[in-house]
Amino acid sequence: MYRVDHPGGGDPRRSRVFVVVSRQALIDSKYSTVICAPVYSAYHGLATQVPLGVDDGLKQDCSVHCDNLVSLQKTALTNFVATLSAEKTQLLERALTVALDLPDAL
Repeated sequence: MYRVDHPGGGDPRRSRVFVVVSRQALIDSKYSTVICAPVYSAYHGLATQVPLGVDDGLKQDCSVHCDNLVSLQKTALTNFVATLSAEKTQLLERALTVALDLPDAL
């Protein structure tokens, strides 16, 4: 997870935390952008949201919103916040599967 200053795209916040969801091959490539899911303070219990909190390295309870994926410049990802636990990564994978309407097993 990274805190991005002035995320753009009409986002009213001065900064926002994003979770990088791109595959490692894209992250390691020469491409200048990666796909990220934003973290919002709201949590509605949707299957496409993953609850996070202080135990995950954040200041308050919030959630990753997999229905709002964005492409961000790698150069914007400079303020590292934390790495998701294995359990939260598994929940994130499930939320992305639902958000993108992917089959459960590839």
